[in-house]
Amino acid sequence: MTEMVRKITLSRAMRTMQELFPDEYNFYPRSWILPEEFAIFLAEVHMIKDTNPSWRPTFIVKPDGGCQGDGIYLIKEPGDVRMTGNLQTRPAVVQEYMSKPLLIDKLKFDIRLYVLLKSLDPLEVYIAKDGLCRFCTEPYQEPTLKNLHQVFMHLTNYSLNVHSGNFVHSDSGNTGSKRTFSSILNRLSSNGIDVRKVWSDIISLVIKTVIAMVPELKVYYQSYIPTGKPGPSCFQILGFDILLMKNLKPILLEVNANPSMKIEHEKEVSPGVIEYIPSPVDEEVKVAVIRDTLRLVDPHKKKKEEIAEPGDAASQEKDDLLEEGSVEKLELDGSKSLEANIPTICLKQVFPKYAKQFNYLRLVDRIAALFIRFLGVKGTSKLGPTGFRTFIRNSKISNSGFSMAAADILYIDITRRGSGLAMDQRDAGMGLQAFVEAVCFLAQRRYKSLSLHEQVELLIDFCEYNLAALDEKRLACNRVVPERRTALVTCHQDRLHLSPSAHTPPQYHGPTAHKLVDYRSPRP
Repeated sequence: MTEMVRKITLSRAMRTMQELFPDEYNFYPRSWILPEEFAIFLAEVHMIKDTNPSWRPTFIVKPDGGCQGDGIYLIKEPGDVRMTGNLQTRPAVVQEYMSKPLLIDKLKFDIRLYVLLKSLDPLEVYIAKDGLCRFCTEPYQEPTLKNLHQVFMHLTNYSLNVHSGNFVHSDSGNTGSKRTFSSILNRLSSNGIDVRKVWSDIISLVIKTVIAMVPELKVYYQSYIPTGKPGPSCFQILGFDILLMKNLKPILLEVNANPSMKIEHEKEVSPGVIEYIPSPVDEEVKVAVIRDTLRLVDPHKKKKEEIAEPGDAASQEKDDLLEEGSVEKLELDGSKSLEANIPTICLKQVFPKYAKQFNYLRLVDRIAALFIRFLGVKGTSKLGPTGFRTFIRNSKISNSGFSMAAADILYIDITRRGSGLAMDQRDAGMGLQAFVEAVCFLAQRRYKSLSLHEQVELLIDFCEYNLAALDEKRLACNRVVPERRTALVTCHQDRLHLSPSAHTPPQYHGPTAHKLVDYRSPRP
């Protein structure tokens, strides 16, 4: 998970989704990876400026593995990127800076929301009903050459602003430099703003981001968890950092794999003497997240049921509260509780609860299932040339005007461009992102005059249909299908079609996406 939410990895995953669904993933800032995409960064910015002379952007540079605001800086011109120093050994992401945030008390702030990823397959996601708002400590002004370096104005990181003389520690969630998200929502609601719409947009952002992350996670997961054997019950609490714009549109800043769960702050009471002061705001939000996470993932629920005395109604009600299903039974507004001494569940399930609205976005998830199927060697996350050829042949792609020689050339082109010459031999091969690029290229080549996501979906349907037919043929011959093959074939049963022509495109009809790479123009 730590690798997946690094700024470069997350940006690549989000970029893939932006190519497939540009209108659905417009909540993530335009991003470039440095130093490898520096030339592309320069060219694209100059091109946009030529077509739109009034565009006066600011960019924010974030080190790939950075945290707590370390190494972040703002620039006005692409040429101002610090190409010397650590950039070669410590790559970074440069993003368009969102210069019109919503202000409270003239201060910029962001939202830290806690998200529980309870399970990958099936996908289960919960969002905490409250979060933390971290405030800057200097009144906000839009970026200029004179104020670019004023971190207390532009960067919302708590670890930076806590050192400002203007930072206010407060025992109330309504005041101070760190407040509860619920207090901000109440304030917005009192000003006539539809906070239900704000929450709905945030939930949509979280679900779409998780959908973008899950395919790569599944590839990592299968390389560590033995197939067909019950593995450990894995879960993760993620910290989503979200910025509300002036028009109330939520923007994803980043995702943290290990968000801080401290419920106190440090205070230097005398030179060199540190005292830890409780933070009621942190405690109110974070204790509830930890408590309810343990309720949901607790593998020993049955033992708790056995401890309760038969006929003990109070004990039984407490056990009911510990069950997963109780999340939907409880009043989420906190007005009712079966036991006065047991707090209301603070984690709200958003997936699979809203799965029907978002399942059409899970194209890369289906591509990942194909990728995992043809990995061949247990414990690897890279597809070799033999595995790629087998995919092309078994999916019948090679029977539709695409030769095996062309498949070999495609494999070499993509892996060489993605890996570089200095890659360790142990890491050689085609990763999931490269495989996704190959599938997009094949889809664009096969299906014309459609948006990219429609082309890809048709190709996936075609592949799944042919692979299912192949497995049925083997089943008829061998009478026994290996357990591993069965699991992989049926993992997308709800999306499997009897024939490619029976496919119905999704309701979404976005504009045709730009081609991902130059060589993707149709070949004769």
